[in-house]
Amino acid sequence: MKDATTDSTGMAYLTSLPRRVVTVWVPLSVFLFVLLFPFYWMVVTTFKPNEELLSREGNPFWVRNPTLAHVKKLLFDTAYPEWLWNTMVVSVVSTLLSLACSVFAAYAIERLRFRGSRHVGMAIFLAYLVPPSILFIPLAAIVFQAGLFDSRLALILTYPTFLIPFCTWLLMGYFKSIPYELEECALIDGASRWQILVRIILPLAVPGLISAGIFAFTLSWNEFIYALTFISSSEVKTVPVGVITELVEGDVYHWGSLMAGALMGSVPVAVLYSFFVEYYVSGLTGAVKE
Repeated sequence: MKDATTDSTGMAYLTSLPRRVVTVWVPLSVFLFVLLFPFYWMVVTTFKPNEELLSREGNPFWVRNPTLAHVKKLLFDTAYPEWLWNTMVVSVVSTLLSLACSVFAAYAIERLRFRGSRHVGMAIFLAYLVPPSILFIPLAAIVFQAGLFDSRLALILTYPTFLIPFCTWLLMGYFKSIPYELEECALIDGASRWQILVRIILPLAVPGLISAGIFAFTLSWNEFIYALTFISSSEVKTVPVGVITELVEGDVYHWGSLMAGALMGSVPVAVLYSFFVEYYVSGLTGAVKE
C-alpha cells in the first residue's frame, strides 16, 4: 500500500503544467534538437547552391534558392549508386553470416550447458572489446595473403570479426529468458536439438534476432576503417569511404554533394529502425516470460 501511495505521489508531481514543462518537455525538446539538427543541416546543405554555401549573408539555416545540382553531381558524376549497392550487399551478407554463427554459438553456450561454457561466453564478449583499429593490421596481412584485397569478399569475411561477439552476447541473454521447460518437454517428446532450435527457440527469439540483426546491419553499414584499408578501387568502395575519398579533392570540399551522400546513406538505416524499433527494444530487454 505504501508503494502505491508513493507512486501516486510521484506521478502527481507532473500534474502541474509548469512542472511538466520543466521536467519533461524542455529536456525532451533539447534532446530532439541535438539529435535531429545534424539531419536538418544535411538537408539544408544538400539543396543549397554553392553561392549560398560560400556566402556570409542571409540565414545560414535556410535555403533561399534550392537546387538539385549537388544531388545530380553525386548520382551522375560519381560512382555513388555503385557505392550504395556495395554497402547494401556487404551489410546484408555480413549480417546474415554473423547472425547464423551467433545463433549456434549462443544456443550452445546458453542452452547446452557444457563445461566451461561461461568462460567461453565471456571470452567471446571480451573479443568484442578489442578495437578494430588494432585488429585491422593482422587482418590486412591475412586479406593480402588470401588474395581478397580490393573485393567485397574482403569486407564480408572481416566484418563478422566484430559482429559475431556482440550478437552472440546479445542472443545469449535472450535465449536465457526462454523457459527451459519448453525445451525439456520437447526432448521428452523425442525432438532433436536441431528441431528444438528451429521450431521452438528461434520463433520465440524473433525480437532478439531482429535486435541483433539491426545492430549488425548498422555497424556494417557505417564501418569505415576496414573498408578504407581493404578497398582501393572506386567502383568497389562503400558509401562511408567513397563519400570521403571521392568528394574531397585536396583542400576542396564539395559540401553539397558530401551532405547529399551522407543524407542518402543514412536513410536506409533510419527506415530500418523505424519499422523494427519495438522489436529492437524488446530484444535488448528480453520479452519472453515464464
